Amino acid sequence: MDAIVAFFENLTSLQKLIWIVSCLTIFWVLEGVYPLKKHQYNKWKHAKTNFVLLLSTMLINVIFGIITVGVFLWIETSNFGLLNMVNWPVWVEIILAIMILDFTSQYLVHYLLHKVPFMWRFHTVHHSDTHVDVTSGTRHHPIDFIFRETFALIGVIIAGLPVSYYLMYRILTVLFTYFSHADISLPIKLDKAISYVFISPNTHKFHHHHVMPWTDTNFGNIFSIWDRIFGTFIYKDTKDIVYGVDILDAEKADDIVYQLKAPFQKGLKSAEYKGDF
Repeated sequence: MDAIVAFFENLTSLQKLIWIVSCLTIFWVLEGVYPLKKHQYNKWKHAKTNFVLLLSTMLINVIFGIITVGVFLWIETSNFGLLNMVNWPVWVEIILAIMILDFTSQYLVHYLLHKVPFMWRFHTVHHSDTHVDVTSGTRHHPIDFIFRETFALIGVIIAGLPVSYYLMYRILTVLFTYFSHADISLPIKLDKAISYVFISPNTHKFHHHHVMPWTDTNFGNIFSIWDRIFGTFIYKDTKDIVYGVDILDAEKADDIVYQLKAPFQKGLKSAEYKGDF
C-alpha cells in the first residue's frame, strides 16, 4: 500500500495527461462498437467544441494546481482536517478521502449548480450537448469549472488530505467521468448492478434528458449512493432520453462562441418541470 501511495504522490503531469487521453480513446472506441444511441452526427465536429472547452478548463486547472499546492503545505504543517484526527489503516483513509471528495466536489456542487440560478446559468453549457458521448465529460463552461474546483479545495481542506489521496481521487474521477458520459451500451443487468454503488453509463444519461424532472436527478460522479441517500436517484428506460436542455438553442450546441456567451443572456430561465415520466 505504501508503494501505491508513493506512486500517486509522485504522479507527473505527463502521466496524468496520458491517463486522460487513454480514457478518452478507450471509450471513444467502445462507443463506436457498442453505441447506446446511434446518432447521425459529425463526431469530430462535435468533439472539437468539447475539446476547446477542455483546453480552457485545463488552463484553469493549472491556476488551481498552484493554489492546491499551497493548501497541501498548510494542511501538512497545521495537521488540519478529519483524517489528521484519526489513525486508521491507509486503505480505510483512502476510501474515506475519495468519498468525501466525491460528495463535496461532485454531488454537492453539482446539486447546487442545478438549484442556484446564477450557477445554473453556467452549467447549462454542459447540458446543452445534444449528442452525449465520451467527449461530453470535458464540456464545462470555464466558470462552471471554477465552481467545481473551488468545492474540490473545500473537500481537501475538510478532509485534511495528503496530495497522494487527492491524486488518487482525480485519477478515479477522470475514469468515471468518461465512463458515465460514454455512449456505450452495457447489458442492462450489468449496468443496473453497477448503478447500485457507482454511476453507470445509463444512470448518468437520464441526467442529460432535456427536460425536468430527470434533469435534476443522478448528480453523482463516482458513487450513486449519494443520490440514493438524498432521493435524487432514478433508473428508467434509456429509449425515452432526449439530450440537450430546453432553455438554449439546440441548433447551436456545437457553436463554441454561443456556448461561452449563453450564460450571460438576459432572461435565461431555469429548466422547468414538464410532466411525469
